[in-house]
Amino acid sequence: MTAFFSRRSIFASALMVGLLPSATLFAADNPKEIRLDWATYNPVSLVLKEKGLLEKEFAKDGITIRWVQTLGSNKALEFLNASSIDFGSTAGSAALVAKINGNPIKSIYVFSRPEWTALVVGKDSKIAKIADLKGKRVAVTRGTDPHIFLVRALQSVGLTEKDITPVLLQHPDGKTALIRGDVDAWAGLDPMMAQAEVEDSAKLFFRNKEANTWGILNVREEFLKDHPAIVRRVLNVYEEARKYSLANYDDLKKSFITATKLPDAVVDKQLKERTELTHSRIGAPQRESILAAGLALQQAGVVKADVDVKKTVDDLIDDKYLAVTN
Repeated sequence: MTAFFSRRSIFASALMVGLLPSATLFAADNPKEIRLDWATYNPVSLVLKEKGLLEKEFAKDGITIRWVQTLGSNKALEFLNASSIDFGSTAGSAALVAKINGNPIKSIYVFSRPEWTALVVGKDSKIAKIADLKGKRVAVTRGTDPHIFLVRALQSVGLTEKDITPVLLQHPDGKTALIRGDVDAWAGLDPMMAQAEVEDSAKLFFRNKEANTWGILNVREEFLKDHPAIVRRVLNVYEEARKYSLANYDDLKKSFITATKLPDAVVDKQLKERTELTHSRIGAPQRESILAAGLALQQAGVVKADVDVKKTVDDLIDDKYLAVTN
């Protein structure tokens, strides 16, 4: 009898003996959709979204791009933890705290070095120093760089959150509460902070650029494990957008205004005065900044004493997926 083998049976046999990659591997290599956040605190994401650069990159693969707005690091981290997005923009310190709390993410890219947070009061406020916050109502968004900035500022003068009355609001609502006089101070975030300065004469009574941790792009660990080649391609396109933004300020500003509808003076204050886009790889300066924030939070009692902060930073950061150097 003549043996007959169909193409299907040969393929199935090859799968069984491991000669060919399984269907699972094929699926893992080809996600149907990549979900990313865009945020006003991540100007590069606005250029990336408006110009459709990722859509162009992945069109040939039949992969769609879905954009989700995040209003703060806390929301980006919440969405990452829930697998609602694959890539999310946060402050480095916020990513570290999330990692400590079990959020399965990796920090893989720097999108900016900002001074995006400060402690803010209304134009007629008598508050002039950190110690003046004792007993006051302070608007803050938990799990964000402004929150961590506030905790570290209080710690520097021997105070804790127990010495103030935190009013938990998302960033835009915190700004509104300050201007209305519903709170005494606000741990601000740009561009809302710049808007409060320009339009309402709000005062940044405490600033410390070094305590602002870097703008970091994070990815879900599961997505990174399943799609490492996709992650590399996303970062390559992010680099294209970052370099374009750096070389074409007018276009960056236009993308920002399109997304925010904010006036020129507000946008210039954030982008020209308080945003640096000259970094991309997570290196020693970023590690040191994130580690310093984590150790300060541990000293303040926000991070438990038994947490190995340095090890967690090492577990958080993975810089090998960026193909180019700064």
